[in-house]
Amino acid sequence: MVTKYIFVTGGVVSSLGKGIISASIGKLLQARGYKITIQKFDPYINIDPGTLNPYEHGECYVTVDGMETDLDLGHYERFTGIRTTRENSVTTGRIYQAVIDKERHGDYLGRTIQVVPHITDEIKARIKANAAREHFDFVITEIGGTIGDIESAPFMEAIRQLRWEMGRNAINVHLTYVPYLRAAGETKTKPTQHSVKELQSMGIQPDILILRTEKHLEPAILNKVASFCNVEPSCVVQSEDLPSIYEVPINMQNQDLDASIIRKLGEEVGPKPEMKPWRTFLKLQKESTEEVHIGLVGKYDLQDAYKSIRESLNLAAIYNHRQARLHFINSENITAANVEEQLQGLEGVVICPGFGQRGIDGKIEAIHYTRTHNIPTFGICLGMQMIVIEFARNVLGYADAHSMEMDPNTRHNVIDIMEDQKSVTDMGGTMRLGAYRCDLREGSRVRAIYGQERIEERHRHRYEFNNAYRAEYEKNGMQCVGLNPESDLVEIVEIPELRWFVGTQFHPEYSSSVLNPHPLFLDFVRTIIGK
Repeated sequence: MVTKYIFVTGGVVSSLGKGIISASIGKLLQARGYKITIQKFDPYINIDPGTLNPYEHGECYVTVDGMETDLDLGHYERFTGIRTTRENSVTTGRIYQAVIDKERHGDYLGRTIQVVPHITDEIKARIKANAAREHFDFVITEIGGTIGDIESAPFMEAIRQLRWEMGRNAINVHLTYVPYLRAAGETKTKPTQHSVKELQSMGIQPDILILRTEKHLEPAILNKVASFCNVEPSCVVQSEDLPSIYEVPINMQNQDLDASIIRKLGEEVGPKPEMKPWRTFLKLQKESTEEVHIGLVGKYDLQDAYKSIRESLNLAAIYNHRQARLHFINSENITAANVEEQLQGLEGVVICPGFGQRGIDGKIEAIHYTRTHNIPTFGICLGMQMIVIEFARNVLGYADAHSMEMDPNTRHNVIDIMEDQKSVTDMGGTMRLGAYRCDLREGSRVRAIYGQERIEERHRHRYEFNNAYRAEYEKNGMQCVGLNPESDLVEIVEIPELRWFVGTQFHPEYSSSVLNPHPLFLDFVRTIIGK
């Protein structure tokens, strides 16, 4: 089968859910037996989102090969189970950097470098790069931003050219917004019409329209949009608000979105797949009504800042026949005087990752409380480092124990920087990125949870557990049960005498998917509810 390309664009407003739609399309095509990949092209000029504040762009998702990417790649992986790489995430910054490097190298033989054709050719090459290395039946490409944005123009020109070059092997799926005006009691299609008109002015005719809506749209509305936008009525589908994002693939399948895509791309439409495992998960989700209350202790009061952690906890709760009720506690507001009140009613606590000094003291107070009150606690990345610091201060007796990141002058640098990192000055120069191996100690809790001796998990940090203190920690009850076999760096700590007290230097949330929830999150929730 010749590789087919699906370009997903958005109009009217941002945050309509292009990532969820792209992931849903991928899941539906996977269910039909096709090999797929999904990639995100972001118009911002940053090389990657690694240096962006989470308030700017939500969490930074890390691929197995160490690329810092947009959070939509987390949706792609959770929905489809595929493993993305640096080739699945491209920004304007990377495109321009590549073109400028080629120009400096003399690859263009002295020609004037222009947006068309040089920038657009680089974009086209990146779009086709995944399929050039490995055969895929379908390559789904999500274009970030909104139609009409200045930053998006080169990407739109690139996909316009590709559609002409590829003929029936490429289509455009356009996602727009259909608002409901409560005062008038009417649903308005004009924003969608204008969005499609803007797209057409760029030389792109949408093949399929997906209408984001808060209220169910009647057939007359769908037919009106089809007529005004020159799209077949069967290719206008609606994506209405649903209780869970994981219901979107089934909603799209019920409207034959996957069949329309396959037909448009000239392939034979076979029988509709049953998607039994996915439907079983949705059934379990609906039947799970009892709640489990878990606190997220962090400093970013934004849902998307800890997106993968939240989804991993939600999935783990569902597989334990519970609904996760996640409570964000801003660590800047936690003190020794109010920590009990702040954590009241929580059955488990996650100490969230992050960077920088802000909110550190509150995290340490929360950890001291959960450790001394035997509340199940899960520290992730910086959260694990705070677990180590709290233990040093309150058990080992080093009152000034700290991380070299926060206090370069501390006498007890229980969290330190590696020697090969001390010369790195660029913010984007983080050393430990992507998947690293970890050996689990026999007899440890995490070894039992994983059920295997060696694992691979993804990292995103520069500072490490200081091995000079390892023996002292182990003597006093905190065990270093996960070690990197190459560097001997500590990856996991646990306190066996407590119900569940584990810190991981890596980010397990990146590896959790709908049909394969991560074992650490599963066991964390299982322990909380007393199973």
